[in-house]
Parts: sequence; structure tokens; C-alpha cells
Amino acid sequence: MATVQPGQTVVMDTVLTNSPTGLARNHVPDDQIESDLKEIYANVPKEQRGPGGHILTGPVAIAGAEPGDTLAVHIVRIEGRIPYAYNSFGPRSGFIPEFFPGGHQTKIIPLDWKKMVAHFAPGIDIPLHPFFGSMGVAPPADQGKHSSTPPDLMGGNMDNKDLVAGTTVYFPVFTKGALFYAGDGHAGQGDGEVDITALETSLRGTFRFELIKNTQQAWPRAETPTEYISMGFNKDLTAATKQAIEEMVNFLAATKGMTKEDAYQLISVAGNVHDTELVDQNLGVHVLMPKAIFKSAPAPHAKSGLPK
Repeated sequence: MATVQPGQTVVMDTVLTNSPTGLARNHVPDDQIESDLKEIYANVPKEQRGPGGHILTGPVAIAGAEPGDTLAVHIVRIEGRIPYAYNSFGPRSGFIPEFFPGGHQTKIIPLDWKKMVAHFAPGIDIPLHPFFGSMGVAPPADQGKHSSTPPDLMGGNMDNKDLVAGTTVYFPVFTKGALFYAGDGHAGQGDGEVDITALETSLRGTFRFELIKNTQQAWPRAETPTEYISMGFNKDLTAATKQAIEEMVNFLAATKGMTKEDAYQLISVAGNVHDTELVDQNLGVHVLMPKAIFKSAPAPHAKSGLPK
């Protein structure tokens, strides 16, 4: 485990969530299967893996981080490490498994990192917008060993395609050091991630950490150069949607000097509510609020832990 000071920058390499045998079975040449991935499968005993199928890099401890603080993770840069991604679904996975009874398909998709496109099929090129499907901190200790699959109050497998380079994600801290990790690299994804995978690939991330003390923040939030983002996670999609909207109401009230009533109305007329992912046990919803509509800087937020 590495320990860094607030303000420091860390570069983290991640590997895609698949096995060397799975990639070989789908005709990925052996010299394109990363040595890091082979080493993990060869040397990490099964009893030390999981729960959950993701391969995560970390943790990184941030000196001085204590429960009740906020860890601001500035995503400085995201780079591709391999020239392909995969997308796959099985007979019991995805949002509509009943539509494909007994079905299974894996597609290896070439990536052109210079032109920033994925060659999905002849005549179909997809613009790349790489991001980490999973970023988070350690959950509260009383939750015990946490699966990598469902996103929750510590972040984790959020699968939010808007968390690209240039974004800052604000995580509540639940344990000493915060213990940040990242993985589940995606070269791109549609909102919802409906078949359970995206453009799954290996990425290199450059992160800079900032510590905001004693905020008592409860749930992750984010800020892009153009938008504020609130999030909701729940097994029930309606409950997740309500949480994401309530989080944005609270954010606007705390930082923009608005009443909660006005904030609720502003979301309805100017915000965008998106299905983040529909497939990870806890379903995800996020609300995007454009910054351009605000003509002045946010009001002082004291110890709210909200994005500045």
C-alpha cells in the first residue's frame, strides 16, 4: 500500500476485468494479453480474490485523511494501455436477460487511440471517452469485506461515463487514509451499460488528491469542467433516482444560496437525470447540472464538503 500527501499526484495502471484464458478463447493474440494480467492470475490465490469480479489497483492511502473528511480526486489524465476492448454478456446478465435465453456473446473491439475511436463493426465507429468504471475509497468498517460489484456510499463500481479526465470526484472518507482504488477501465460506454459490460479495456490513470477536512459528506459527488454531478445508488431504480435528485437539491441549496424549493424547480427545468448503470445489483442514477447557467461563483460552503 502506498501513502501519499495531499496535493501529490499518482499514476495507476489498471488491467481489464477478464482472464488470459478468456481473452485467448476469443482470439486475442498472446502477445496482446498483458503480462500484468497473466501474473495476477498466476500468483494471486483464489481465496484472496473477490468478492466481485473486478481487478482493482490500490489502495493508496492519503496522509491525514480521517473519517468525516472528504477526499477530492482530480482525474488529471487517462490513457489506453492496449489496442482492444471487449464487450460481453451471458445468459443471466444484463438488464434484459430474458430476451436472450441461454445466450452468450463476447466481442473483441479494436481501439484506435490516436484517432480516439473504437471499430465496433464495419461501418460503425464509436468515439472513445475513457473512464474508470470503478473508483472509490474503503467502505465503513462495519460493512466488512465489500463486493466490487455494487456501487454504494464509498463509490466503487459507479460506471459513470461522465467521470472522464478533467473531472473531480468527491468521496466521503470512512477510514483512516481513505484508501483510494481504481479499476474496471472503460474506453467508452452508453448510459445504463445495459448488457453488463462497456468497452472493457486496460487504462492508466493520473490522479491528484486533495483533502477537505471534517465535511461529514455522506455520498459521492463530482464536478466536470461544465457540470455538477450528484449520484444515487439503490437496488430500486426509483429510490436511486430520488436519492440523486435529493443530493442535487442539497448541493444547490448549500452552494448557490437557493431554497430547496427553487433548487428542485431548477433541476426540473435545467438539469438532466440519467440512468448511470442498470446492471450492478445497486442501480445507479446521476443528475447533471450545467455550470453555464450560473452567473456567479458558489456561495461559501464552510464544512459541507461540496464541490467548490
